[in-house]
Formats: sequence, structure tokens, C-alpha cells
Amino acid sequence: MKVLFVFVCVLFALSAEGKWRAKKEENEDNLPINEDLKENICEMHRVKPHCQQSKYRTIDGSCNNINHPLWGIPYSKFSRILKAEYGDGVSTFQKSVTGHDLPSPRFISKNIYSEKSVLDPEYTIAMMQFGQVMAHDMSFGLEASSKSCCSHKNKYDLSVKKCDAISVPKDDLFLAPQDVQCMNFVRNVHDADLDCPPNKVQGAVSQISTPTVFLDLSILYGSTPEQEKILRSFDGGLMRTSLKDGHEYPPHYTKSNKDCFIDSTKDFCYLSSDDRINQNPHLTIIQVYYLREHNRIARELSKLNPHWDDEKLYQESRRINIAQYQYVSYYEWLTIFLGDQNMLDKKMIYHYSGDEYVNDYNATIEPQIFNEHANAAYRFFHTQIEGHLELLTESREIISKISLSDYYNKPRIIEEHFDNLGRGLVTQQSQLTDVNYDTEILDYLFKHERSFGDDLRAVDIQRGRDHGVARYNDFREACGLPRAKTWEDYLDLISETEVEKLKQVYESFEDVELSVGGTLEKIVDNTTLSGPTLLCIFDIQFYNTRVTDRYWFESGDPEVAFTRPQLAEIRKSSFARLFCDNSNNVTRVQKKAFDIVDEHENPIVPCSEIPVVDLSKWTNSA
Repeated sequence: MKVLFVFVCVLFALSAEGKWRAKKEENEDNLPINEDLKENICEMHRVKPHCQQSKYRTIDGSCNNINHPLWGIPYSKFSRILKAEYGDGVSTFQKSVTGHDLPSPRFISKNIYSEKSVLDPEYTIAMMQFGQVMAHDMSFGLEASSKSCCSHKNKYDLSVKKCDAISVPKDDLFLAPQDVQCMNFVRNVHDADLDCPPNKVQGAVSQISTPTVFLDLSILYGSTPEQEKILRSFDGGLMRTSLKDGHEYPPHYTKSNKDCFIDSTKDFCYLSSDDRINQNPHLTIIQVYYLREHNRIARELSKLNPHWDDEKLYQESRRINIAQYQYVSYYEWLTIFLGDQNMLDKKMIYHYSGDEYVNDYNATIEPQIFNEHANAAYRFFHTQIEGHLELLTESREIISKISLSDYYNKPRIIEEHFDNLGRGLVTQQSQLTDVNYDTEILDYLFKHERSFGDDLRAVDIQRGRDHGVARYNDFREACGLPRAKTWEDYLDLISETEVEKLKQVYESFEDVELSVGGTLEKIVDNTTLSGPTLLCIFDIQFYNTRVTDRYWFESGDPEVAFTRPQLAEIRKSSFARLFCDNSNNVTRVQKKAFDIVDEHENPIVPCSEIPVVDLSKWTNSA
């Protein structure tokens, strides 16, 4: 299903949702990837577009870099910080240095990580959830099949192409008694699958990511002109929506699929450029906030500039919405995640305020999403996921709680309890960033009607192997840390208890994977949310993301820049303001919505006290 939306959008410029949806269903059996899709992807990367001067970024990311107009477009290959590690040097899973297979990811998950519930004393669920929004905006591995690797009896289905199902140990205390032998895992499409002439693939394969590589809200607007056409209303600059009790939501469709379950006539799925919109309630809610924010901006700009046509209103609203999102991402969210001082030292942010520009765009660096970031390091923060979501009143009283596993890919609850869930998002504590993972994602991920589900930690480890991510010890060395020569050398960053667990799982200290070893490190100086090895990778990724984007909101380039008064307004953006402006009937929130409520340091205040971006600065804007 994750392949299908993009597949249809590339092949068919359909403006009617019904035809598009029917074509998705019609082509479901054409997976993993057919010749037409291969040809279209290859063509995208072969033909250079004619770039026109514009202050608006293209929907597909082309022409962001004038000298290299194809840099950053959809279906680009994941890049690498270190060379790939595959068993055969090309694509098979790496093995132990002893020559044996590495242990099952499920075995690692159950023997390394705990399932204790330890709440974070500082941060709300919004902190975790915004990180997932950014992850989805930046990358999306193209899955090679929509079918499950495991049959209805939970045994291997060898007919599914590119299946590397996760084996379940015979002594697994939760799954073995239910006769579960495998967990679904389908490998991602790579460049050798596409085989784009004349560039024949030599050596290790590189996987494909479907959206643009830029932080540009592609999850809302799409990454191809065909997606964009389906999602726009072409009236007043607005995005298409459905209405419930006078409130806007993404358009509905009612055909069940792998990423959204229809169990009754009351169920529906949300239409988006990214099918993961339906994955979990809080993820959906934030995407609804940004959809509503676009339309809120468009309506206000229309009042201020009644002479603007649909295209002008749409492009200006998209531009402002993305700018606000980038500001919140780097100056409100990432400063917690990577540490304020660390980001200043690494020139990811600056202590600028008001109307000062930042002019360090680097046209010589290619915009990239690094494999090690998207498919190993960044997945560590699944540890923050809270498995039970609180529904709260405006006075922040708990009405009820829901289990995450009951609402994976079932968005109907969104419209039934939109504000109650939203208040929980910015009030409830997330799980602590540690070695504990909620059982809702270790045993019940995407369970639907089953009595069990998948294991997200096991899937994360397997995805690292799928993408040939180099080992933990190699990254320690690459990041300037001492290379371990014995198990004991890991004690500089990992506790003795965790090193003992690693010894019981891996045959050699050299076998430890980045997606495991990196998650066990002690946090850097209590100023970030990761250890030094993963922090090193995050620094590389988020520096690249900002300095390679010619349209970055702080740019002073006359061709793309906001005016100084406009930039000063963008810098008033906050997640709290997004929450206030786009909830149904919420009137109060704490100013720092990623931080827990504190009566003295971060009290709940009326929304009127949250700074507002003054859109009048765009009156009669050129």
C-alpha cells in the first residue's frame, strides 16, 4: 500500500479521487515494482528540468539547487556516511565476524531491552510525536511488496518477493505459545531493482526514498505534481478537506488496505500524500493541524489581499506554513533533541532573533538523507512512545485512556475525540529516552484483530540490516571515539549491565549493530537525548538538511527571502500556537508545548498569551 499511492501519482495525472483510488486497487498485484514505474522513476532522474526564477519551491524539490536541479527530488537514493556492509558486498544481510548469521532481531529485542514504563519528567508526548512527523517528511523507504511475508498461520510465506521475515525464537515467552514463527518484514526497493540505464549499479545497492529530501511538509503537500493536484482544492488557495461538525479534516476514502482498516460502515481512511497519516492518533492529529494551518493562512491572506488568485494564495500559504514548521523544527524541537549549545556550535542554528537573515546556504553540498540516520539512529526515539493515550478535558481532567494497539491504522477516533486527544498530546508525559520500550510496540504493533502484533524494535534492527548500515564500532571510530578492541572497551559509553547483555546476544563485540549499540550509550552531558555516536550522526544529517536548502526560511537571498518584517513574524511560531489555532475548541495551553506543564516554569495560559504570527505583514506582498 505504501508503494501504491506514489505508483499511481507518478504514472497517472489523475484529478479525480475515485479514478485514483480505483487505479490503486487495480494495480495492487503489480508489486513489487513494475516496468512502467521503473521507467518513470528513471526518467525523473535523467531529464533535467528547465528552472525558472521563483520564490516558491517546486513541489518535487527540483531546481532547489540551480546548478544541480535534480538534487533532492523524490525517489532519490539514501546516502551513506560509511560504506555499506552486506554479507556478499552487494545486498545480502551482513553476518557475524565468525561467519555465522547474526541473531534474530526479535531475540535481540527481548534480551537487550526492557518493557518497563518510565515516564519522562520533562517532556510531553508531543515531543516524541513531532519527531515522527519530521521523520516521515524527510524519508520513506519504498517497500517491495504490500503482501505479508507470514501467512495467516504466522509461518513463512515463501511466495512473497523480497521477504526477509524476522524469525521468532522457539522460547519466546509471548509469541511461541501462540505458535507464531515469524514476523513480517519486506525489504525496501533499491537502485538495482530499478536498473536505470545507462547507470548500471555496481557494488553495494542503495535503497530508494520516495519524498523530497527537504524539510518541506511533503507529508501535506505531496512530492510530485500529480499528488499535489489531488490534494489541492484549486479554490481560494485551499487544500481539499472533508467536514465534520464544521471542522476540517483530510478527505476520506472507505476502502480498507494495509495501512488503514475499515471494519464497519462508520470507519474511513484519510487521503494524504503519505499513507502513514493513518498510523496512530497523535500522528494524524498533527498532520490535521498543519492541513488546517494552511487553510487558515490562505483564508486570512485572501482577506488581506482580495486581488490574489488561487495560485498566489496557495503558494504564499504553503511558503509560510513550511517556514513556520522549519522554525519549530530547529529552534523549538531540535534544541531539545540535539542540545541548544551543540546546535549553535555545529552551526545548525544561530542566536538571531527578529529580522536578521542567515546566509550560509551551500550550493556545493548535495542535499541528502543518510541511511544511518533514517534507518538506524533516528529510530532510537521509538523508546519515547507511550502505549496508552489519555483523553483530557479543557481543565486537563482524564476522561479515559485508549491503547495504541487498538487504534493503529484506524483514524475514526480522531473526529470523535479530536480535542480530547490533542490535549493529551501536549499534556501527557512521554516515555523516558532509555532502554525501555512500551509493550504496545514490542508485542502488539499493528495487531489489528490478532492477539499479538509485530515488534517495532525488531523491525528497526532488521531495517538496518536491509540497508547495510555499518556496525556500531565503525561509527564510534568515524565519530572520533575510541575503537573498541574488547567488550570491556564499550564500558566508556555503555553501562556494565548493558554490556553483559550484549555479550549474551552477540558472538563478538565487533558484531554489535549501530541500531543496538548506539541506543545503549549514556546521554551526552544531560543536554541532549542521545549518546555521542548517534548525536554525531544527527549533527551530520540536520546540518546537511538546513544548509542545502536554498529556500530555508532564514535565507536572505533576494530571490527567495521573506522580507525582514515577515521573517521576524515567522520567528514567533511555536507548536503551542499551532495547537491553539487549529484545535476545535481549545482555549488554553502551556507556552512550551513540548515541555510538561509546570505551575511555575511552564503554566497553562490562555491561547491569547501565545505569540501570534501577524499575517498583515504579507499585505500586498509581491
